[in-house]
Amino acid sequence: MCIGIPMRIVAVDADGTAWCERDGERRAIDVSLVGPQPVGTWLLVFLDAAREVLDEAHARHIAQALDGLAAALAGEDFEHFFSDLIDREPELPEHLRPATAATHNHED
Repeated sequence: MCIGIPMRIVAVDADGTAWCERDGERRAIDVSLVGPQPVGTWLLVFLDAAREVLDEAHARHIAQALDGLAAALAGEDFEHFFSDLIDREPELPEHLRPATAATHNHED
């Protein structure tokens, strides 16, 4: 399984290399897959390559989930990182709902 890390572009070199930060760590990121991006852009990064351009809300959501995972692995309280999931039923992604509805109709 691959886990992408949200990182924000803080500088861009003349050669197009994007310098990105997360939690005080700065790394040179290859933006070949997403094209040139301006300073301030959020990227989903895996193996020092940008895989996707993110909006700030989505980047924050991913970062919060990763922080929750780190807390859980450390044996710390993690529920507050997943407040959007507490006290609600899981939902299927929109693209899977028609297949599930068809399966339930055959069982009737």
